[in-house]
Amino acid sequence: MTNSQTLSCQAAIEQRRAARAFRPDPIPEGILREILRLGVRSPSGYNLQPWRFIVLREAGSKAKLRACAFDQRQVTEAPVVLICCGDRRVNNKDYIESVITLGAQAGAMTDAFADYMRSAIPHLFEQHPCFESEEAWTNRHTMLAVAHLMIAAKSLGVDSCPMEGFVSAQVKAEFAIPAEVDVCCLLPLGYAADPLKTYGGRFAIEQVCYGEQFGATF
Repeated sequence: MTNSQTLSCQAAIEQRRAARAFRPDPIPEGILREILRLGVRSPSGYNLQPWRFIVLREAGSKAKLRACAFDQRQVTEAPVVLICCGDRRVNNKDYIESVITLGAQAGAMTDAFADYMRSAIPHLFEQHPCFESEEAWTNRHTMLAVAHLMIAAKSLGVDSCPMEGFVSAQVKAEFAIPAEVDVCCLLPLGYAADPLKTYGGRFAIEQVCYGEQFGATF
């Protein structure tokens, strides 16, 4: 896909809709990899990147997933389906060290900040002052990446459909997902078969944004 065929970020956000049906046309490998590359540019606390994506393209794999997802047709119609997961093992010492090494290789890590990460991350997961459970924290960051994926996909002409209609235990059993990894959502990707559903509207900024404290006029 050439640059002239891509949508701007603003246009991609405004034009994105959840696709209810997909054509069988495959997503070119280069476009799929670019969607994934841009999606994982999402931010995460301490750059821990807890998201994990199982990429399904084989008909048999998608059929297994559809059986775990209340027989929803998007799962088998879409050429690609992502099982979007959050990994609670990112507070493991070895994993923290891998993030520190990654930052050092990128030229973005100092010894002082590395030492801070080694002490602060375990404390965060022990005390969890800003989340109820580790699953809430990993889901929070994974869904940031899912939003990036949907916008990146739309910018490259690919439609998507975020889905939370599935039985998590069944998905985990069918796809060998470890106990410490949680399924956040499913994300079919492809080219919409039907006209995308009409924009349902959003509440006015004044209704959902407050000034200085909850409930105060913005």
